[in-house]
Amino acid sequence: MSETDRTVTQSPAQLQAQPLRVALLGCGVVGSAVARLLTENAGDLRARIGRPLEIVGVAVRRPDKDRSETGVDASLFTQDAAGLVTRADVVIEVIGGIEPARTLILSAMEHGASVVTANKALLAEDGPRLYQAAQDRNVDLYYEASVAGAIPLLRPLRESLVGDDVHRILGIVNGTTNYVLDKMDTTGAGFADAVEQAQALGYAEADPTADVEGFDAAAKAAILASLAFHTRVAARDVYREGITEVSAADIHAASEMDCVVKLLAICERIKDHPAQDGGHAGGGISVRVHPAMIPRTHPLAGVREAFNAVFVEAESAGSLMFYGQGAGGDPTASAILGDVVAVARHKVVGGLGPGESTYQDLPILEMGQAQTRYHIRLDVADRPGVLAQVALAFAEHGVSIETVRQQPLARDPQDPDQTRASLVVVTHSASDAALAATVDALAALSTVRGVTSVMRVEGE
Repeated sequence: MSETDRTVTQSPAQLQAQPLRVALLGCGVVGSAVARLLTENAGDLRARIGRPLEIVGVAVRRPDKDRSETGVDASLFTQDAAGLVTRADVVIEVIGGIEPARTLILSAMEHGASVVTANKALLAEDGPRLYQAAQDRNVDLYYEASVAGAIPLLRPLRESLVGDDVHRILGIVNGTTNYVLDKMDTTGAGFADAVEQAQALGYAEADPTADVEGFDAAAKAAILASLAFHTRVAARDVYREGITEVSAADIHAASEMDCVVKLLAICERIKDHPAQDGGHAGGGISVRVHPAMIPRTHPLAGVREAFNAVFVEAESAGSLMFYGQGAGGDPTASAILGDVVAVARHKVVGGLGPGESTYQDLPILEMGQAQTRYHIRLDVADRPGVLAQVALAFAEHGVSIETVRQQPLARDPQDPDQTRASLVVVTHSASDAALAATVDALAALSTVRGVTSVMRVEGE
């Protein structure tokens, strides 16, 4: 029986006493926190929604495991997730991954339930199918907790800023990588040691690949770009580099520039601009995740430990920053319960929240079309004419040099007559393709012993 069928013959007083049935899929760190808060805050939630919430089941792999800390009756734990979603008004999905989460969410919607999910991977891979299913069944799909944990970010993008034009999003959306890079900067720890520290504190999984290789951040960038630019963006559309190649030398080089290294998710609208061949290159959106240097004066530079922060630049609102805990049981549960209250209110008073908006349908640009600055460190022969050769390589590819700094290096014991120098070049903004071609040309010069560091510079 649907929610509508159940309430047709009830009086207003009876309706207010009738619980909304909630099914919880998953009871790990986040799911346990959600279950506990649903129980502890039952009275407040009822007052905010207008009707009580009743947990009708919690789908888990091991129903016999002790979960008394959640406050949920042990008889409600079940392995029958497929059956559970067919008898709920609101389904909360926190099991993660693609399957069976996708099938369960679609089934829940088919049976008239609104869905609250924290599943960034599924939304980034198959979001349009879920949005369409929600629209077809006249139910809500909310997912605030899928990006940046407790930070209210997605709802401002799709509701508060819906009347504005967002130009750019620059954010730290993965707490594990921020912790690792922060420790490398502040304590001098190596990459491996910093990852071990993150694992010991519970910030990183035993297999940290999804975090340190940028997959987690890329999924979140896809969701942010889709909302900001009213365009369907999938995780596969996001250019991705992780932090595994960030070295102590990169951290030191950033420090010399009064910068820090962060793994950034960058979503930006690029207007039409002149092409290198003299023609005209079309605009679109650039969505990328990669490590970059940012000045210590930038608000994101001060984001420490495992915290997240997202910087949004909009036409009328100007610059906005959202900061807070990006992961963890209680912070993520806070975002989930906010969504639960919203969709439950819609069940009580009618109406729906905003669905998918793709009216702009902007082209997604290749990474080569993104506009960036570069910090490049070269090991060069220390003799006359080398700087001219280096400058010519930049000029031939249309890349303007902002600053050049040269430092002597120790003599090579195998070739004591050959003196060497470290040449550090910071460029003005240019297309990533032009910068990459410049780096290739520099590496081919006979006077360049090696390109020892290449990193993008953002935030200015």
